[in-house]
Amino acid sequence: MSSSFSRTEYKLMSVETGAIFNDKGWTLDAPGESKPSLIRAIYNDKQLIQKDDSFGIYKFSSWLPIHKTLHGSNAPVTFKSKGLAASLGLSNLYITFSGYWPERGIEMKTCSFKETESYSVCARMDNNEKKILVVASAGNTARAFAQVCSNNKINLLLSVPEDNLNALWFDAPLNDCVKLISSKSGGDYFDAIHLSNIVCELDNYFAEGGAKNVARRDGMGTTMLSATTKIGEIPEYYFQAIGSGTGAIAAWEANLRLIEDGRFGNRKMKLMVSQNYPFHPIYDAWKADSRSLLPFDDMEARKQVEIIDAKVLSNRKPPYSITGGLFDAMKDAGGDVLLATNEEAREAAQIFLQTEGIDIHPAAAVATATLIDAVKNKDVETDSLIMLNITGGGEKRFEKEHKLHYLKPQLVFDVNPDEDEVKEHVGKLKW
Repeated sequence: MSSSFSRTEYKLMSVETGAIFNDKGWTLDAPGESKPSLIRAIYNDKQLIQKDDSFGIYKFSSWLPIHKTLHGSNAPVTFKSKGLAASLGLSNLYITFSGYWPERGIEMKTCSFKETESYSVCARMDNNEKKILVVASAGNTARAFAQVCSNNKINLLLSVPEDNLNALWFDAPLNDCVKLISSKSGGDYFDAIHLSNIVCELDNYFAEGGAKNVARRDGMGTTMLSATTKIGEIPEYYFQAIGSGTGAIAAWEANLRLIEDGRFGNRKMKLMVSQNYPFHPIYDAWKADSRSLLPFDDMEARKQVEIIDAKVLSNRKPPYSITGGLFDAMKDAGGDVLLATNEEAREAAQIFLQTEGIDIHPAAAVATATLIDAVKNKDVETDSLIMLNITGGGEKRFEKEHKLHYLKPQLVFDVNPDEDEVKEHVGKLKW
């Protein structure tokens, strides 16, 4: 932790009412409001103050709701594409990369942009916090939080589906301040969330908050800050694969701040977000012009999740309908929800590897596949200013260069667990 860091000055605002209020430390909702709404950080610094790369993600700390910095962070890197751009005939393609790619000056040990969330969220925590942070995840988020909390001795309980445990790899054994519980094989991300919600009813545990946590969104928004400060203006198009859509909401919010900054133009970039076919609840709702997600069968959704390569895109209850959520973001900014099959994403990953020289995660491959498709369909012009958010990469390379250690669950529960049993067993864990 840096001793020279002074807390970022900010207030919080309800997107629904515009009411401004103070952050009481871990505020996730607007006080006294009944209609569900995201809250947003309003920073004292209207212009982004950018520090040098040695600060890692905290180079953007003037727009992060934090009061300390933690060891080991990296900021996303943005570069003008040559290889992929040439293969697609694009003249203004910029790639924002989060992952492991030492030649590009980035070494995220978990190879995922989820580190942008975890380094921001954990830096929002009070130093004297005695309660245990609880994070539910389909994989990448858990890996990122585990790495950050292990390195910085922060107590953390993860809830991850048993079928996704292969995502919990690390280059060294973790500190025992990080513990893991799972929902049995056959469960998915929503089951992990349900399990974590039960745990958070215990007095000494508290929820990280997901999309409601301003630190999570503004941490993810650093991808947009990286791109815009590198390019010198706000992009026209933003391509990213989504599970919850929180990254796209974060990019939109960062976009609004960058307009207010005044140095990067007043453009709202179109959000070109994508899902992995056949799991596409956000696509279905958007195409129906529905603020609410359309009804679907939970068992059918679980089957679809088993099929998709990009398991991290499997959120059944995303922050889509909530005020300030993805529906509002896309209505305000414009854009579309796109689809890519496993086969299209695998092919896109190969093209990226051949043209840019690094492996990418299945989710990033879904985004790349939809960019390839958009170019073919002439949905974007060849000279359009495009940001492709590669949300994870370099994992295969990292695995070759490091011996991996896997985190094992302390407890495994049924998909529909007995709540008292969960509380009893988790309550006995030693911290």
